[in-house]
Amino acid sequence: MGSLAELNTRLLQAAIADERRVLSGRTQSIGEALQLEREHLLPLACEGFDLAGVHFPQVDARACAKVLTNFYSVPAPVGSEVQAKVYAAYVEFWQEGRCIARHERCFGRQQKVLNLEHYLQVLSKKPGAFAGSTALEQWRAQGRWTVSHDRYWEALKQRQGKQEGTRAMIELLLLGRECGYPALHQALVQALECGCSDVGAVRLLLKEHSTPPRRSAQVIEIGALRRYERPLPTLRNYDQLLGERAAQVRP
Repeated sequence: MGSLAELNTRLLQAAIADERRVLSGRTQSIGEALQLEREHLLPLACEGFDLAGVHFPQVDARACAKVLTNFYSVPAPVGSEVQAKVYAAYVEFWQEGRCIARHERCFGRQQKVLNLEHYLQVLSKKPGAFAGSTALEQWRAQGRWTVSHDRYWEALKQRQGKQEGTRAMIELLLLGRECGYPALHQALVQALECGCSDVGAVRLLLKEHSTPPRRSAQVIEIGALRRYERPLPTLRNYDQLLGERAAQVRP
């Protein structure tokens, strides 16, 4: 077989030869008939369409919506209806004209695809359910929950107690939802290196990462204004007074 370029050349030559072909019982070639037909064709549509299956499931008591045979977590009120768009590789959930969740499509049956981010508000009120949650287990399997997360969580529990330490860890995850989880992971690593186990320290590191670096001041030539330069004041004369005062009070 030849190269791809050679194959394309052969296909183009075959297409040109086919346009010159005249069908039996016709007087025009295929190419001439195509030119006449093109004048009667409608213009192409300006808007495309989604290559997705559309469903309208309701959110159950577990904050999940059933699509086909699987359940996906969605951050929507229980009992509300969402629009599910099923693509070849992922599933999107829409509500009130905006995408509220997106999951990789599961091709199993009766499986639960959960995102820990969708349960943070509930778990902050019930921190005891955090450690054994299925959503946390799935984050571990996906590599989104790292050793650094466990180490910082353990440090928070040792400092604040199991319940309050877990609630503080959930607060950090809420910060990660705003600033990005990669940035949160980097901040946790830096805080562990510094020996910090406090939410405020991580918040400060996240703020530092999000703040653009300051540009150094540009040196400006002042020109004629140099004649107003004066030497910086010193405290030498005052030091002399202190010395004289000390000599006077000396017994």
